[in-house]
Amino acid sequence: MMYDHPPAPIVVCANCNDNEKATLKFLQKRGIRSVNALATVLGNIKQESGFHTNICEGGARVPYNRCYSGGFGLIQWTTDSRYYGLGKFCRKYNCNPNSIDGQLRYMVNENQWKILEPVLKQPGKSIEYYMGKSYYWLGWGVHGNRTRFAYNYANRFRITVPVDEPHTIG
Repeated sequence: MMYDHPPAPIVVCANCNDNEKATLKFLQKRGIRSVNALATVLGNIKQESGFHTNICEGGARVPYNRCYSGGFGLIQWTTDSRYYGLGKFCRKYNCNPNSIDGQLRYMVNENQWKILEPVLKQPGKSIEYYMGKSYYWLGWGVHGNRTRFAYNYANRFRITVPVDEPHTIG
């Protein structure tokens, strides 16, 4: 009897909050498997928003339609095209621009992400490598603690292999 390929390992973070866990799961469903790539994305989001979806630049906790200046949400969408793009996307695809689901779905549909995602799917790269590439995704002006956060995530992640019934071929 031949077995199909085993289930893919899953990166988990037991002591992460719900939005961090949702982001980690979402990214892996998109095929991003590298611990360093996953840690880099989460480290950047932590620096941008602390994983608060209802945060306006400067720290005010307001809904999408009440953030009048600066960035908003998980990755602090700042420019008019990116900020209004979130609202337009969620109207078109029936999602909530204040929710983790709506913001993650929008994030991966932006051109900046589409350029970065194939890089994040490359295995064996360092956090510094992925961090350098992610600058073009977020355009951060201040490096801040994002790399420190990424290393912290990488150290907290655990790799598990799902227990599943073997799939047979033939």
